[in-house]
Order: sequence, then C-alpha cells, then structure tokens
Amino acid sequence: MSWAGAHQIDIKQYRSRRGYRRAADFSSMNHTQPLMNYAQPLSTAAALICFSHLRWHFVFQRPQHLMARFAREHRVMFVEEAVATDAPEPWLESHTVEGGIQIVVPRMPGSLAGPEGDAAQRALLDRMFEAEGIRQPILYYFTPLALKFSDHVDASLVVYDCMDELSAFSGAPPEMVGLERALLARANLVFTGGVSLFEVKRHLHANVHAFPSSVDVAHFARARSLRSDPEDQAPIRRPRLGFYGVIDERLDIELIDAVAAMRPEWQLVMLGPVVKIDPAVLPGRSNIHWLGPKLYEELPLYLAGWDVALLPFARNESTRFISPTKTPEYLAAGRPVVSTPITDVVRSYGEAGLTRIAETPEDFVVQCEAALREARQPAGFLARVDRALGQMSWDSTYARMRELMRCAA
Repeated sequence: MSWAGAHQIDIKQYRSRRGYRRAADFSSMNHTQPLMNYAQPLSTAAALICFSHLRWHFVFQRPQHLMARFAREHRVMFVEEAVATDAPEPWLESHTVEGGIQIVVPRMPGSLAGPEGDAAQRALLDRMFEAEGIRQPILYYFTPLALKFSDHVDASLVVYDCMDELSAFSGAPPEMVGLERALLARANLVFTGGVSLFEVKRHLHANVHAFPSSVDVAHFARARSLRSDPEDQAPIRRPRLGFYGVIDERLDIELIDAVAAMRPEWQLVMLGPVVKIDPAVLPGRSNIHWLGPKLYEELPLYLAGWDVALLPFARNESTRFISPTKTPEYLAAGRPVVSTPITDVVRSYGEAGLTRIAETPEDFVVQCEAALREARQPAGFLARVDRALGQMSWDSTYARMRELMRCAA
C-alpha cells in the first residue's frame, strides 16, 4: 500500500471505483497484458520512466497532464507505488492507457517489507529494463521514495518534480526527508509545483524552476455555456457553492460546517473521494451534499451548475506549500472563487483580484456573498480571468519543461 492515504487505492478498485479518471483510459486498459506486449514499440533511447506517488486512475492532475504530453515524443512508463498481492512472489502488473503510456504496478507479498521489499522492487525494475531493452532512460520522480529501488539506474537525465511537500502530509514516512536530500543530490533538474515550494527548494539545488499548476482552459471553459445538470446535482436548489478534490486532512471540515450553519439557504456541493479521514466526521447538514468522486470529463458539467467555487483548505503543515490545480480550473469555468489564505493562491490569484480570500467562517461568508453578487454580473470578472489565463496552459508548461530538460541533459 502507498504511504499517503490520498493515494491508498488498491489495484482491484481501479476496475470499479470512479475517480477523476479519463474515460478513454478504460477503453484501452488490459490488466492481463504481458509486460512486453506493446502496440507501438518506441525507441529505447527515448524511454522516460516516471515514478509517482499518485496513481494514474485516481485523480487526473499534474502527473497525468505532463506524462500525456511527454508520451508524444517518448516511450513513457508510469511506475506506481507497490500494492499488496496474495501471490507468493513479487510481480509487475501492467496495462496501457490512452497515448500509449504503460502503467506499471509492483505487486508485493505482505511478507516483503523494508529493505527486503526494496531489494525485490529493484530486481523487478532491473528485469523490466532488461526485457524491454531500456538503456539510460530519463528518470522522472514525483516521489523520493522511489529512489530506494532506482538509485542504481544509469540514467541519461534525472528530474525531480516536487509538486507537493510530501514530508508534511499525514502519515509520511520519516525517511522521506533523507530520501529527498539524496534525490536532490542526484537530480540534474528540479521543478516545483508552486512558488512557495520554489523558495524552499532553490537553496537546496542549483537548477530549480517553479512551475505552478496550469490549466486546460478549453476543457473547463465549457462550463460557461453548458445548461444541463448532472442527475445527482439537478435536484439541489440554488445558490450552489461547490468544491471538487480529494477530501482529506487538507480540507477545513469545521469551516464548511460553520458556513453551512450560518447560511442554511446555501447549498454546498462537495465532489471527491474521501481518504485518510473517517467519513463519519463529515458534517451531515441537509445543505451539504457529498456527491463522491467524478470523472475529469464530468467536472465542467458540475461547475456549470455552481454559482461560486470554493477552496476551503485548512491551515496546517500539509497545506503550507500547496498550489491547487483547481484554482485556474475554477476560473476557466467562469466561477468566482473564494479561498482560505493559502500562500500560493493569495500570491497568484488573490493579489490579482481573481480570487477572494477569507480566513474566519464569518469572513468566508462575507466573501461568498460578494462572489454571489459578482456571479450575477460576470462580464468584468470574466474579462480579467481570460487575460490572466491567456498565457497558462499545460502545453506551454510542458514546452518550457522540455527545453530545460534538453539543456540539462
């Protein structure tokens, strides 16, 4: 199992659980596919091996956006954290998703843990590289934990994409900090998921670059013109204030409950999987609607029916350096946004007048009321949003990353 509860999704659940996944992934999935069976053999010299703490089929965000673009010119293998198996020996489960990306999941017997488990994963990785003829790949890390079984690989380039301060997350293993130091020592190039992280990591490496979350503007802008409502949202009265994302220790449950109590006529629509926290702690007020996880393709449909979008994050160690991907997605959808004072949100969007910031429940209600008024006359707000998002796209982010990688190779 993965260390982070937000990522603790058993492989069996991939086949039935709904999350922020691309529907096209499932049309190409073949969970019995042998590891060597590729529809389109690509140059082994161009192989890119991505090690991720986030599972491909859980939440479609930064790793998926970037790897989908790397797959246009590289053979991409997306290696997830190990999950338990009942088999007596470790093995690799493999399937292909849209774009030819190979998802590789180590399956480890429960008896293999600690150094023995790391050695087993190292052997699996070596056998995979040998079977596939992979030599000197690009190693792209989202998690330092993968260094335990990959630090011996002869790589043409090592990239560390520090999208979150994982050591601050609930349940993070103590070894995370030391492994990150080792990864920083080995990496040729470091990307960060926001400016706050950049300010911390730039003192630890000579080649660090900030790449805050981008946005697929066209995908989310569909919400501005859609008129139909998803079946589970349609019966909910207006006004609707919505949130989507992983529901875990980063969410301020008390704030949500207080806002719902102060304004019982407001309907709070909450989308996303509940992980690392007991669902029983979620407030059960009649005007709070926990609708569960949705597909990435569905998100504009839900956004179209909201009046205001929310970023009700708690202020704790796990949110200190976050740069929420959903901020520009909400804005691209044309929804006024109210957020707690998350540093990167304040800097990138609050100070630009694109997002309202509030800390206390009382202030949050005041800002939501202002956002509701703005939603009734959105022309000026939308013009500001479109100017701000005009230079933001995953394509441009990928192009800048790729150029830096070429220079560092």
